[in-house]
Amino acid sequence: MIVLGIETSCDETAASVCRSGKILSSIVSSQIIHSEFGGVIPELASREHELLLNEVVNKSLIDSKISLGNLDGIAVTQGPGLSGTLLTGISFAKGLGIGLGIPVIPVNHLEGHIFANFLANDKLNFPFICLLVSGGHTQLWSILGMNDYELLGETRDDAAGEAFDKGARIFGLGYPGGPLIEKNAEGGDPNKIKFPRSLLEDNSLEFSFSGLKTSLLYYMDGFQEKESLLIKDVIASYQQAIIDTLVEKMRRAVKLTGITRCVIAGGVAANLCLREALKHKLPENELIFPDLSYCTDNAAMISYLGELKLQFDEYDSMGFGAIPNLKLR
Repeated sequence: MIVLGIETSCDETAASVCRSGKILSSIVSSQIIHSEFGGVIPELASREHELLLNEVVNKSLIDSKISLGNLDGIAVTQGPGLSGTLLTGISFAKGLGIGLGIPVIPVNHLEGHIFANFLANDKLNFPFICLLVSGGHTQLWSILGMNDYELLGETRDDAAGEAFDKGARIFGLGYPGGPLIEKNAEGGDPNKIKFPRSLLEDNSLEFSFSGLKTSLLYYMDGFQEKESLLIKDVIASYQQAIIDTLVEKMRRAVKLTGITRCVIAGGVAANLCLREALKHKLPENELIFPDLSYCTDNAAMISYLGELKLQFDEYDSMGFGAIPNLKLR
């Protein structure tokens, strides 16, 4: 089967072609228009998707050497995400699907991130624990099989990616925050400042980052760089507080479930310090990380999962809409 994937949940306009579980093309156009605002402006994001979608999809088909007439289906992100941006992608996909007379498969964005790990390791088997960390979500999942998922814990307030973005704003680094904080933390002492780690109750698998963000805000109010304390020390310490929390929750999940195979998904999974910390703290576990290009929002994960759903007839062609707060069962 050959499936075109379309992803427009936030500020990346992406398209991909997957054939028999292999990604033939993956095009991502990141919207730089939001950088001056320090975050995504939904209306601007929707307009950018309208401008870019046709070009991105066409480039994906050219790179894959697949024509429209060869497509067996179109997979598109249904949610979660921004309402307007989701509608833009879904409307495009449905229009193309109707014109070609082929099914359109709605895909859960979170499920797509989880299954991106099968692109990193085609020998990945169930069950496994997934730490899903992005700008909008921080969750721990027990993945027992296709459509057999159990939510172990999630954030009570800010997501880890949101904590990175808000921290970067406080530091005056810009947007998106995660990569900028990681870059500016290089050479800093991550143990210089003891920012709080909100681990909650014993054995809790829930997360909380709002207190950490507030602690940084108050700290920076009176901060003055000096010989014994540089701004990169503060940035490194803030990043370390986020990483320590994520790693500890993953360690707890492994201990409580007995599942030793672990995968990481979402944009924060691209953080190399997080990857090294997990390797250090969980040396006996099988750790699988997606390729850096599949960590942030992309359509490869959508086309891959869409093909799986098409094979098992798991779709209601044209009978679906955008669900901004879509949950993962």
